[in-house]
Amino acid sequence: MSFGYQVLGFGAGAAKGPVLLEYIVLAGGAGGGGRGGSSSGQGGGGGGAGGYINSYASECSGAKSATAATICMVRGQQYTITVGGGGGSSGSQGGQGVASSIVQSCESVNISAVGGGGGGTHNQAGATGGSGGGGGHTTTTCEGGCGTANQGTAAGGGPEGGGGGGAGCTSRGQGGTGGDGLSSCITAAAVVRGGAGGSKGGCGQPQGGNGGGGNGSGNFSNANAGTANLGAGGGGTGGHGSNNQSGAGGSGVVILRMLTACTTGTTTGCPTSSTSGASTILVYNGSGSYTA
Repeated sequence: MSFGYQVLGFGAGAAKGPVLLEYIVLAGGAGGGGRGGSSSGQGGGGGGAGGYINSYASECSGAKSATAATICMVRGQQYTITVGGGGGSSGSQGGQGVASSIVQSCESVNISAVGGGGGGTHNQAGATGGSGGGGGHTTTTCEGGCGTANQGTAAGGGPEGGGGGGAGCTSRGQGGTGGDGLSSCITAAAVVRGGAGGSKGGCGQPQGGNGGGGNGSGNFSNANAGTANLGAGGGGTGGHGSNNQSGAGGSGVVILRMLTACTTGTTTGCPTSSTSGASTILVYNGSGSYTA
């Protein structure tokens, strides 16, 4: 360890050719919509999940789109890793999620996932994002925010607010439930990421989507936040408590996977490192870099 760099040391002495990189880039999820008014019936939609880009094996990217292209990393080049934060909770429209990316300008590498769209407040459409935010209370089913192509899905709307769009599907069923995320085995164990937040709802608490989405508040409580490092959307809030809070979005993640024999580079940002078979996996829960 020196000057903030961690020498991984796997496969020392391996050939110095290009390094084939598989990855997931997942942006921060959005906050759910707030109550937005004085009436006990008012409230917000669920926050959308962060944009989801996946190049691992034959797994899907967001909206069940095609697997993204792998990166052929050049030895000696530093690849900047940015992990986006989740959008904040709000009394009005939910905060937008923040983008996550892998960037190396000299090699024209720019893999960027768009932050989730904030849930709309009362009578307001959801925002566009990686996945869209749910429309607020009294919106129609077509007033959820749009998702970004090959990264996420559109959201829903409805009389009690719409659930946010998830990485895998839009608002799932009745009651403003959040859309589900997508499962990946890039870290060896299957993990679902990119669930969306549930809406304000009525007497119940609409569920967040599988993959960390926060539940909506119902009429009597605060909404739940999206889970950190799953790029999940927060729940919308409303109802009878004027101080009820919507749920914040969960931060994103960047995951790198490459052959251990080729993993002779250095890192910043303290990613967690593990192995699976012949591969090494680096999980960045915060921003950093990898030098091939």
